[in-house]
Amino acid sequence: MLAEANATLWPSLITVSALILYFVVTINVGRARFKHKVSPPQMTGNPDFERVVRVQQNTLEQMILFLPSLWLFSQFISPIFAAGIGAVWIVGRILFAWGYYQAAEKRTAGFGISTLATLTLLGGSLIGIIMSLLKISQL
Repeated sequence: MLAEANATLWPSLITVSALILYFVVTINVGRARFKHKVSPPQMTGNPDFERVVRVQQNTLEQMILFLPSLWLFSQFISPIFAAGIGAVWIVGRILFAWGYYQAAEKRTAGFGISTLATLTLLGGSLIGIIMSLLKISQL
C-alpha cells in the first residue's frame, strides 16, 4: 500500500500544481476585470483584458487533455517520468501566460512547450496501454 502511494506522489504534486496554476490565471481574470473596468458578463472590450481571458480559457482547454494523459502515462509508463513531463507542461503554461499577457505574438513558445509535453504524455500513454494489452494477450 505504501509503495502504491509513493508511486502517485509526484503526479499528485503536478496535478495540484496545475490546479494552482489554473486558479492563479482565473484570479488574474478578476484582477483584469477590475483594472480595465470590464464588468461581468462582458467578455470583450480592452485587448489587455481579452488576452488575460484567453490565457484562462486556453489553460482550461489544455488541462482537459493534460490531466488524464498525465495519469495514464503515470499508470502505464512511469509516475516519475509523468511528473517530469508534467512539470515541463506547467513551465510551458507559465511561459504561455506570461507571453500572452504582454502580446498575443509572445505566447507561441509557451504554447509549443506545453503542447509537446501533452502530446508526449498522450502518445506515451497509448504506447503503454497497447504494450500492456499485448502482454495480456500473450498469457
